[in-house]
Amino acid sequence: MAPAKGEPRGGAPGPRLSIRIDLGGGVRIGPGKVRLLEEIARAGSISGAGRALGMSYRRAWELVEALNNGLGQPVAETAAGGPGGGGARLTPLGEAVVRNYRAIEDEANAGAAARLAALSRREPG
Repeated sequence: MAPAKGEPRGGAPGPRLSIRIDLGGGVRIGPGKVRLLEEIARAGSISGAGRALGMSYRRAWELVEALNNGLGQPVAETAAGGPGGGGARLTPLGEAVVRNYRAIEDEANAGAAARLAALSRREPG
């Protein structure tokens, strides 16, 4: 299961970077949107993802729509509710957003590990 809001990913103790990527044109991808996409993949619905993250369905939908519009194609596909139920799943683009964001985050944290440790110990750099 993914960490709760504010907890480090992977249970890694100590300081970690929080990455926000600005792709230009107002498109921003950060930890909140990525967590939402991860929860959509896990829960199979936008409403379930929103509940898991403590946000309203409306807010979750707005974040997904911001990504869809900003990237020019959907990061999640939805199915209408009804007798068979509804739901949502990530598109290949949505999966790529999560995968690439997490790779950037991991690489940045690995590259900054010594400086993060020094900050944690309150040492001069």
